Amino acid sequence: MNETLAADLSEKEIFPIVDEKGNVVGKATRKECHSGTRLLHPVVHLHVLNDKGEIYLQKRSAHKFIQPGKWDTAVGGHMDYGETVEEALERETREELGFTGYEPKHLFSYIFDSEVEREMVHTYYTVTDRESFDFDPSEVDEGRFWTVEEVKTAIGTGVLTPNFEDEFLRILGER
Repeated sequence: MNETLAADLSEKEIFPIVDEKGNVVGKATRKECHSGTRLLHPVVHLHVLNDKGEIYLQKRSAHKFIQPGKWDTAVGGHMDYGETVEEALERETREELGFTGYEPKHLFSYIFDSEVEREMVHTYYTVTDRESFDFDPSEVDEGRFWTVEEVKTAIGTGVLTPNFEDEFLRILGER
């Protein structure tokens, strides 16, 4: 995506602003949410597991503004203003992986703070027998299933996003 288009989308995309209980209390542009304002906005994550217990990760596009080129949750994206968590999860999964017809199970919700944004993360998982996905090359450079040991070995090396590392450790009960 070229920089002009990205800047234009940053001004046009409207996210809900929520309180710490998840109630919508306002709205703001993507740019406002990612400019250090600390505006709490909701996102969805979907962890995709296979029947061997491996976890699918996507390598974020090198053109992404936040954490480019790092391995991350199979699906992760912002909720649009007026959208429910479930609608956002379905849309993001379809857009990023071309994956539909799955059964999401809610794990937990939590607040994640980074240097550029503050997110209320709604985390789900699903199990599939699919071996690959039709990911969007503007969003994702590649994707593959990782063993739990591979992920544990990669933690702290800089190849995974900090958000994914934190969430993975929460899932394992180590956070």
